[in-house]
Amino acid sequence: MCGLLFAAVVLSYVDRQVLSVLKPTLAARYGWSERGYGDVVFWFQAAYGIGYVAFGRFVDRFGARAGYTLAVSLWTLGHLAHVLVTSTRGMALVRIPLALGESGTFPSALAATTEWFPRRERAFAIGLFNAGANFGAILTPLMVPVITLTFGWRAAFIVTGALTIVWLVAWLVWYRPPREQPRLSAAELAYIEQDPREPRRPVALRRLLIARETWAYVLGRFLIDPVWWTFLFWLPDFLSKRFGVDLQGYGPPLVTIYILADVGSISGGWISSRLLARGVRLNIARKMTMLGCAIVVVPVALAADAPHLWIAVGLIGLACAGHQGFSANLYALPSDLFPRWAVGSVVGLGGFAGAAGGMLMAQYAGWVLQTLGGYRPIFIVASGAYLLALLVVHVLTPDYRRCALNAAT
Repeated sequence: MCGLLFAAVVLSYVDRQVLSVLKPTLAARYGWSERGYGDVVFWFQAAYGIGYVAFGRFVDRFGARAGYTLAVSLWTLGHLAHVLVTSTRGMALVRIPLALGESGTFPSALAATTEWFPRRERAFAIGLFNAGANFGAILTPLMVPVITLTFGWRAAFIVTGALTIVWLVAWLVWYRPPREQPRLSAAELAYIEQDPREPRRPVALRRLLIARETWAYVLGRFLIDPVWWTFLFWLPDFLSKRFGVDLQGYGPPLVTIYILADVGSISGGWISSRLLARGVRLNIARKMTMLGCAIVVVPVALAADAPHLWIAVGLIGLACAGHQGFSANLYALPSDLFPRWAVGSVVGLGGFAGAAGGMLMAQYAGWVLQTLGGYRPIFIVASGAYLLALLVVHVLTPDYRRCALNAAT
């Protein structure tokens, strides 16, 4: 099941990143401006944030299987529609269904993790499937240039969309909740369900919105998600403008960056899970791991002024590793602190906040690049975001206590 979730995250990041890899080529061919591309990112984030809240509620009600089925179907239609447009306005329109569908990825994946993994293993499981984001980011700059140079840029969207359709078929065939999975033994089921069982009950959004634990997750996502989105959408452009890397040369630096991010994702989840297995309290295990990850990000402030391509790659790679390790533990917060029947809704609210932060960052990045022409202010903002996010999480949840919710109130 973790393999299925990993593959879904891989494909979601491949599909959303195809355009960023093609951006320098399409911008030169069709005359895109920096602010026009910033608007494409802005509207993607707007739709992504709205969809996150909707999918969070949908997954809480109908489960991970239905959530992922709807999400993947919707994003594949939007992804394939990219072949029909060439302007930034057209790209912004077709990326709306892509964003709405992709917004269901993490609510569905986290709900499936809650179903299939006991609490002490969830951060590690999240780290594993979250590593799919980096694997997808590695595959994209390797696949897309080859496909584009051989068959044209439209083929890049068609081929990657076909892979997602194959995954959807596999999901429908194999995924079931543990109690509905005939291949699962009684001992395996008992291990998965070792935590106290909680009945599924509806919870009103207003009840979640007055909980400090909700705001710890929401504000954490608001602060860190924009940094990751900036790396995804602007790294090829940064490498092109700062070091003259072209479509054929993106592979090695981007692959290196996202391999480091993979290491951070798996390590961040493993470290906190290992600490828990040794008897360290949940509060300390999660926050000490996040602190280490936040410190790793700080040197990215120097990336824009790096004298050599591979120094910049190393600094950005460390920052991506720090982000993924930090997010593996932050993403575990809803299942750590909330009953499982509220996890999807909390995740949805956090995703909306992250997308809202990404919208602001997209406008900021577009303005900086259009008016100042350099990436230094963007990297400086990124360098301090994680320490600030951890401070916010700690102030709002100093003891990491379980949140008590009254049903439907």
